[in-house]
Formats: sequence, C-alpha cells, structure tokens
Amino acid sequence: MRPSSRLFALFALLSCLGVSPEARAFCGFFVAKADTKLFNQASQVALVRDGEKTVLTMSNDFQGEPKEFALVIPVPTFIERHQIEVVDKGLLDHLDAYSAPRLVEYFDEDPCRPRVYEMARAQGMPAPAAAGAAKKHGVTIEAAYTVGEYDILILSAKESTGLEAWLRENGYRIPQGATAVLGSYLKQQMRFFVAKVNLKEQAKLGFTYLRPLQVSYATPKFMLPIRLGTVNANGPQELFVFALTRKGRVETTNYRTVRLPTGMDLPVYVKQEFAPFYKAMFAEQVKREDMRAVFLEYAWDMGWCDPCAADPLSNEQLKKLGVSWLDGPPSPGAQGFIRPPQGSPVFVTRLHVRYDREHFPEDLAFQETADRTNFQGRYVLRHAWKGDSSCDAVRAYREGLVRRQEQEAQSLATLTGWDIGDIRRKMGGLPKISEAKPRGFWARLFGN
Repeated sequence: MRPSSRLFALFALLSCLGVSPEARAFCGFFVAKADTKLFNQASQVALVRDGEKTVLTMSNDFQGEPKEFALVIPVPTFIERHQIEVVDKGLLDHLDAYSAPRLVEYFDEDPCRPRVYEMARAQGMPAPAAAGAAKKHGVTIEAAYTVGEYDILILSAKESTGLEAWLRENGYRIPQGATAVLGSYLKQQMRFFVAKVNLKEQAKLGFTYLRPLQVSYATPKFMLPIRLGTVNANGPQELFVFALTRKGRVETTNYRTVRLPTGMDLPVYVKQEFAPFYKAMFAEQVKREDMRAVFLEYAWDMGWCDPCAADPLSNEQLKKLGVSWLDGPPSPGAQGFIRPPQGSPVFVTRLHVRYDREHFPEDLAFQETADRTNFQGRYVLRHAWKGDSSCDAVRAYREGLVRRQEQEAQSLATLTGWDIGDIRRKMGGLPKISEAKPRGFWARLFGN
C-alpha cells in the first residue's frame, strides 16, 4: 500500500470513530471497484463547466487500425488552435478509478466483547486542396490544425447532405442516415470538430494508442451531443460523464437522473464476483427504467474520499482537465486529507448512461445544481463472526445472522434479477430461521 493510501485508511478510520452519524455514513474497508473497463463500447467524457466555459475531454474504446479512426463532434462556436489539446489518458483513468462504484467489507465483532469499532483493523495549417473540394458541397473549412497525433478541421456547412457527402469523400466514417441529425445541428448554427489520426505524427511521438482529445469553448449551452453516435450503432452504447464544477452536483434536464441503488448488504461470495454483479445490477436498473434514464454513480467534493477507491486528483491534474479556478496549495487529497474544507472548490459528478437511438432521441442537456450532498454507489459485505466465545449474546447474534444472510440473498436477487435459489446455493445453503425471537440488546441490534 502506498504511503498516501495508508494515510487515507487512517483518516477514514478516525472519521468512522467520530460521534457524528454523518461521519459514520460510509467507511468500511475498500475491496473492489466497478470502473469503465467492465463495459464494452464505453466512452469517457470529462466535462468541466464554469459559467459559460466548457472544457470537454473525450476518450473512447476505439479498436482497430488508427487510420480508420474518425471523430465528428458538433460544437457551438468556432474553435481556435489554442483551444485544442491532447492529454494523458491517465487523467481520465484516475478520475474513473476515484469515482467508480465500490465494494467494501466489515467484520462482525465478538458478541461477548462488544466494541463499536475495531481499532486494530485498522499551430494552424492551410488545406487549400481540401478547401476547394469542400466548396462544391457548401462546406467551409474554417481552420485546420495538427495537435499531437491528430489532424483536426473546424467545419461549417450550408446543408447536411453536402456536409455528409464531403465527410464521406474525405474518409470520415459517417453512418448511413446521418443527414437528419447533421441537419438539426446546422439549424442550431453549430460547427463541427472533426479529427483523424496523423500516422506520421503518431509514429514520431511513439504512442501505440489514441490519447484523449480536449477542446474548450464558451457557450450558454451546457450539453453533450450523443445523437451522431446512435445512428446505425451496433447496439446500445455506454457513456460515462465525469462533470467537474464549482457549486455542486450535475444532472440532466431532458432525461431523468436516477440514483443507483446503494448501501445494500450482499452475500460475501460477491467479493469474487463483483464485476458480473455490477454489470447485472446496472443492466437490471436500465431495464426497470426502460433505458430512458441517466444514472448517478458518484457525487462528491474532490479532495477526499470515504472509502477510497483511488486517491483524489491533485490540483495539477485537475488543471490539466480544464479546472481553472483552483488557488492555493496542491489538493489536500494527495497528502491523505480525509475531511475537506468547507466548500471544496471542485465537485465531481459521475453519470453513467446506456443509450441508443430509440430511447435517447435528444442530446444530453445538463444543469449544475447547488446540491453538495455526497453520494456513491457502494455495496457492503459483512463477514460473520466465527469465534468460540460463550455468553448469552451469542445465541441472539446467531439467530440474527440467519435473518441477515437471508436478507442479503433477497437484496442480491432484487438488484440483479438472479435466481434466489442459485444465490442461496452459492452461499452454502441457509438454515431455517428459528421461530424464537432473539432478546435483549443484541436482538435489537441484529434482529428484525
């Protein structure tokens, strides 16, 4: 464990030992996380919003020859060279790990020796030839740049059919039927940010993968265009949005934003099956919402975590993602600070959406709220005590344990749609619940 991680564990434990119920709201020992790598066809977007300024960092799981890659993103304004960057993918990977839904575990104490907590566990380039060919289609190449390993054009157009034809003639892979979607963006007087891989530059730089592209601009529209990706897509797609703001949580305004179920106790065998559990659980929630909702997976003040799936991003990392309002010393998260100062300057919202053309006919529109309530997708394993102490509390504990384990099985079945019989068998079979009711303090603590 790295020194900073050990410090996080210590501060988390001290936080759990506090008298405030809020301080004990999370805690536990971190076991596993459900990051974006669990999902196929998953795109990551970091969206920094401050007033009308937006910084959009885009990464996708494109697989294939780099020469086949093409990106077409509608943007609301003209983009200059200094507004475009290529960034380290590690920034998004770190943000993903920090905000990922997590699995934590607790260990039951000896019923005969109760303690509340166990301390011991503790530059622009002209493109005249392309411009001439574009004019016949009503397309204007407003700017051309090479940024890192990407060749980038900023386009405007008169008609969607001409734009689509020009894109196809120039090797951009536009799905059949995109004319109507392109036309709707043109009616909004939006331009198009298009990118292809410059193979010579990529070879010179030595990268074997495609780094995320970042573009910044000012617009009153707080939105993310997704519709081009739904035209003739091969099935539903996954999108993870990491929104970084000053005030608080971000939500969608044209689709329901739904909090994922969280805080449930699950059978301990899920520790070995957390990835399939999380995928099944998310699929079940998408099904229940008829694939018409955006799911909140995390909302938190950047600078601390509890429990920590990864250290918070430093101020330097946040600035590289476009956070421009940070002042003072580096983020206290890097030193293991578990409690942020009042009004931490960056609030992160993680949204997860599974979408297709039928269920998401509109682009995502967002708003920043003043809600700074912490939320995380968090699932709990409680390991039973297996000692040999003998006292009156042991019987009550064991009867309460049977009820608790049955409830864990029921919760897992409800969350995932898995067969309850299969779950019980994986748990080693559950004994019948005694008709006798446990009595006394431990009955109130563990019984129903």
